[in-house]
Amino acid sequence: MSWTPEIIAELEVLCLYNLDSTQEGIKVHSSAGAERVAATQRLFEKGLITQDDGGFLTSLGLEAAAHAQAVLTVLAID
Repeated sequence: MSWTPEIIAELEVLCLYNLDSTQEGIKVHSSAGAERVAATQRLFEKGLITQDDGGFLTSLGLEAAAHAQAVLTVLAID
């Protein structure tokens, strides 16, 4: 498996979520750009988020977002 632009876009959306509060969701507006809108739709179809334009993380989405944010943190270390 490789890191496709689609997977990277999905990871970027997952990294937008605040993991400190499960009561805080996101809203991806159509003006956010076609790539981000499409990534958000795919995450919804995969069952990681509750709405096709963002919403809240599902339990699977919370786990995926935690892993995505952890990878980003580790790779960003200087």
